[in-house]
Amino acid sequence: MTDRFTPGPETARAFRDALGRFATGVTVITTHSDHGPLGITANSFSSLSLDPPLVLWSPARASRRFDAFVEADHFAIHVMGDDQYEVCSGFAREGTAFDALDWEEGTGGTPLIANCLARFECDRHAVHEGGDHAIVVGRVRAATYREGAPLLFHGGRYGRFHGGD
Repeated sequence: MTDRFTPGPETARAFRDALGRFATGVTVITTHSDHGPLGITANSFSSLSLDPPLVLWSPARASRRFDAFVEADHFAIHVMGDDQYEVCSGFAREGTAFDALDWEEGTGGTPLIANCLARFECDRHAVHEGGDHAIVVGRVRAATYREGAPLLFHGGRYGRFHGGD
């Protein structure tokens, strides 16, 4: 175990590194904006409730795409497979990386990316304050899934799951 620290401005990097020890799945969230289809890569996704069916994710206030996502009436959360690194990388860089993708429009023009491990089509249920992020809660209106290995994020890097017997 390394030295104990108190999170704050002077230990922001250490706090971020400590949080990075938790491996997460990778998602791409999409919505229709005033400028057309928009996407963003995020690892802040979580299930919230089975009844009613609710999920959440947390966009950063510093993102240029923040307003479009917290104001969106409809959005979709796509859980990415280990063969979809390029999709995630594209949306991490820019919000309009749809050109090479197989996608269709869903409710409210929401872009629905094909061939993800899972997809949750949502209506905005609530938005809560969350420090330098917001907590966006979606009510799931439709879901799809397929078998496959997930794309993971750990310690600032993408990776694959290697299960043991």
